[in-house]
Amino acid sequence: MPPFIRFLALGAALLVAGQAAAADRVELRIGDQKGNMRAQLEAADALRDLPYDIRWSEFPAAAPLAEALNAGAVDAGIIGDAPLLFALAAGAQVKAIAVDKSDGYGTAVLVAPDSPLKSAADLKGKRIATGRGSIGHFVALKALASVGLSEKDVDFRFLGPVDAKMALANGSVDAWATWEPYTALSELTKQGRVLVNGSQLTTGNSFLAATDTALADQAKRAALQDYLARVAKAQVWAYANLDSYSRSLAKIIGFPEDAARLQFERRKLHWESLDAHTIDQQQETANFYQAHGLINKPLDAKSTFAQGFSIPTGNTAAK
Repeated sequence: MPPFIRFLALGAALLVAGQAAAADRVELRIGDQKGNMRAQLEAADALRDLPYDIRWSEFPAAAPLAEALNAGAVDAGIIGDAPLLFALAAGAQVKAIAVDKSDGYGTAVLVAPDSPLKSAADLKGKRIATGRGSIGHFVALKALASVGLSEKDVDFRFLGPVDAKMALANGSVDAWATWEPYTALSELTKQGRVLVNGSQLTTGNSFLAATDTALADQAKRAALQDYLARVAKAQVWAYANLDSYSRSLAKIIGFPEDAARLQFERRKLHWESLDAHTIDQQQETANFYQAHGLINKPLDAKSTFAQGFSIPTGNTAAK
């Protein structure tokens, strides 16, 4: 065989081999909210030498992310405890694989700075904007229950974060039940005041949830464990490097740096492996949702968790 023919044959063989290797490479489709996980991973340089590919999709809130999980458009994403239950009750084939615990202060009911409302009791008869089934919706219901009120005593207006923020600003609603980083931004820009915070009302739990299809794929399951380990390590790094992380986060989410830092710092986030206490907390939330008509039948929270995933030692607490 002439040398140039052998050269062409070798080149073709290498090309085919390369294409086959690329085809064998696992791709994780990750749903993110406002740059949450991606910001930490990029700032901590934790995406170096990935043995799989990541395709990112960003969502403004948990509800559309949960819909994407349900539709199989993403393999995994981070959502709060209440939205996860809402999705599962609607038939979504997903399970939580790890929990990110935090202080729930920033999951709050906001009012305009000059609002006459001073406590949760003052919400009676008022209009509250929030996302249906969101953690904002949950904290609003909890705030009402804490003073003997229910959803029947208020007028909920179900809106996305951008529309809800505008509705509060123009006075078409009296309050906005929301979450971070929107709470921090509203406070720092003097566009909102915390009427009721969620520190004592919510669990502060958010979950990395994955579809049943992804969990049944052993290659994707292994990639999810590696991804979880990287996310946990990046979060520890972020708390140890708040200045540089806040700058990176602010650029990704399009928020001022002071708001990006405040919401992250006061949440005191830390990843944990799933345990009985977390499952019990989720069951209590499910029971609360059913009692308020948002879940129309009992939901066994234990069946919505996938076991076998772990957080590496030393990466389980914010520094």
